[in-house]
Amino acid sequence: MEEGRSESEALHVTLAETGKIFPVQPHESVLAAALNAGIELAHECKTGFCGSCRVRILEGAIAYAEDPIGLSDQERGCGFALACQARAQTNLVIEAPLMPTDRPEPTDITAQVVSVDQVCGNITRLRLSPVGGMPAFLPGQYVDVVTQSGATRSFSIASAPDEAVIELHIRTIPGGMFTAGIIPALKCGETVALHGPHGLFRLRPDDFRPLVLVATGTGIAPLRAMLAALRADPDCPPVALYWGMREQSELYLADEIATLGAGLEDFTFVPVLSRAAEGWSGRRGYVQDAVIEDLPDLSEHALYLCGSPAMIAAARGRFLEVGASVNHIYVDSFHFAHNL
Repeated sequence: MEEGRSESEALHVTLAETGKIFPVQPHESVLAAALNAGIELAHECKTGFCGSCRVRILEGAIAYAEDPIGLSDQERGCGFALACQARAQTNLVIEAPLMPTDRPEPTDITAQVVSVDQVCGNITRLRLSPVGGMPAFLPGQYVDVVTQSGATRSFSIASAPDEAVIELHIRTIPGGMFTAGIIPALKCGETVALHGPHGLFRLRPDDFRPLVLVATGTGIAPLRAMLAALRADPDCPPVALYWGMREQSELYLADEIATLGAGLEDFTFVPVLSRAAEGWSGRRGYVQDAVIEDLPDLSEHALYLCGSPAMIAAARGRFLEVGASVNHIYVDSFHFAHNL
């Protein structure tokens, strides 16, 4: 706290890019104060998981009630903070991205079930045909499935905008009301209510960098959408996709990924198994380690990470250690609720 200031007195935050100033109260996060002032700083989960609200502290000091999982030690050492969790201790000057203006507006969507396929063990591939045509969305975004009770469940879109269906990959949570109850009972022709698209995780074609796509589990879904969309890009850069699973039988999308990648000029697909059987001839271990073994210098790459918070945190830290740009690491971190 600044000397001579009372605990109830507001501080001020200045945006370095525009010079705009907004007050922040002692009980507010930097993000909450910005939103209250009508300034749409980039954000998504507001819980410290996703890292979408990352800002750089140029002047001043902040504090956290608890260290957010979405910020690595390397990022913190470079002056970055998560606005959704950071509390100002002094007046601040920050560099902060605003919400992108190219995002399609979320809307209510009615879609018919085209197919419900159990593709492996506990993963279902749900294909939906939107009534009235495909809504606008960006590769990497997600939709909410709205139940009859009004509850929502969020799933990344696995299909590209120019494909005929909205495809979702859904992992069954044992005892889950939605994934274990509603999804298996869906029939072709039934309607499903959706709302979206949502999310800041999206393909950034203006980066002009080689792409490294990294997923674990059903985190492959938005990366499949990106890969499908890249087929239409005549200037598509080199693409390397690393997919971590436990066992070979879980690589439910491997053949399709290889087929999509064959349509690109420079594509590498590396499945990585953490519990591979003796007969597996491919890569073993953790997916982030495989990336660094192949690409020991990531300073010129754009990296897209999708998976559990633990994988995201570990991968982001390792990638920064080998030179990855903090401004070119894009993440979609998810965790499972017990009643899904």
